[in-house]
Amino acid sequence: MTSAEGTGLDLLVAVDRADGRSLRAQLEDQLRDAIRRGALHAGTALPSTRALATELRVSRGVVVEAYAQLAAEGFLVARPGAATRVAEVVRQEREAPAVVERVPPPVRFDFRVESADLSAFPRRAWSAAMRDVIRDVPDVALGYGDRCGAPALRTVLASYLGRARGVAAGPEHVVVTTGITQAIAVLGRALRRSGVTAVAVEDPGFPIHRMVLAREGLTLVPIPVDGDGLVVEALDHHPEVGAVLVTPSHQMPLGMALSPERRAGLVAWASARDAWILEDDYDGEYRFDRDPVGALQGLAPARVVYLGSASKTLAPALRLGWVVVPPGLYEGVGDAKALADSGSPQLDQLALARFVERGELDRHLRRMRGRYRARRDTLLQALAEHLPRLVVEGIPAGLYVSARLPTDVPLGPLLARAWQGDVGVVGYEHGGVARLVLGYACLPEPSVVPAVRALAELL
Repeated sequence: MTSAEGTGLDLLVAVDRADGRSLRAQLEDQLRDAIRRGALHAGTALPSTRALATELRVSRGVVVEAYAQLAAEGFLVARPGAATRVAEVVRQEREAPAVVERVPPPVRFDFRVESADLSAFPRRAWSAAMRDVIRDVPDVALGYGDRCGAPALRTVLASYLGRARGVAAGPEHVVVTTGITQAIAVLGRALRRSGVTAVAVEDPGFPIHRMVLAREGLTLVPIPVDGDGLVVEALDHHPEVGAVLVTPSHQMPLGMALSPERRAGLVAWASARDAWILEDDYDGEYRFDRDPVGALQGLAPARVVYLGSASKTLAPALRLGWVVVPPGLYEGVGDAKALADSGSPQLDQLALARFVERGELDRHLRRMRGRYRARRDTLLQALAEHLPRLVVEGIPAGLYVSARLPTDVPLGPLLARAWQGDVGVVGYEHGGVARLVLGYACLPEPSVVPAVRALAELL
């Protein structure tokens, strides 16, 4: 059936028999006003005259005449055998512009480090996991579910993180979030609730996470970073600090790992100060030229909050992250998560649980480690050949390297020229030194050398 007859389309209009105007005039005025306000968009199909007449408890002739009048005025388009629709001309003259997607424009060469290689997402394995979940889950699983996450996923994550990252925790310590950014937000609220007022952050560090903590009302205390990672001794000068946010496996953005001595020192500081360590393990699964570095959480499960997500392993679009929370903060984090969104999407959580349980995540990571290592090696060779003046740091692990610029190259103009030249790259200045962050996750290996050449021309 090509018309709207019998389709049960809803339309927010009503008529009042106590109103002095005719029923037809009331209907015309409401439809005309809804179109002008944009409540009825161009191309929207209206209910059939019979269906709307039945809904309003009026004669069909009232609706037929109202539609005809609005069509004559150019507000509606009526064609035989088809639904009456809002006219396109109204959209052009009266509707607001279309929504513009707020994402950076695509570029030819993408050095950004926001995600894993999106083209490598294991669509078939993920589709199979989601299909099986939709087929098998009981009706009760379609509700809101546990605010802290689906028990099946929390159980699988506790097991996976234990064997792959050395995290010591049971399912009862895991909270599922919509990524690390939300994890930090709910942690910020829980820390405030527990009495923490100041959080130490790495300097330099990830700006968005600082913004999130500051928005939760916490005072940020920058702590310097050197070749061994966070300078733990500097924490002694800040007695007001009750927690510290670190990236110990792969410092963001410099790229070094926190040294064993600093790890032990940081744990000792937290124990002596009765403070918390927030461990952002954003890309800890990737290591190339060094032995695996386990999570800091394994050294002090009662003091360290562990954060991870699927963004650097699978794709940010999944919006799935996790926090392993010590008992002293668990209730506060769970309450903050419940108030934030009543829990993360249940079906996606159950699909991820099956995906990991079947070994698909391990297979994907093994495949991608080899692919990323080849890209990194090609990148290092190309930088040495075409940009020998750059000092490359943070090589052994992760999905990017940090490249220190010569002192005679201003960062701002370089970044502007890069984006104008179809090269997506970010950079930062710290301590008078400018650096580029060169990611290779979203840069296919055949594109690495041309991308470095393009960057060299800009320099």
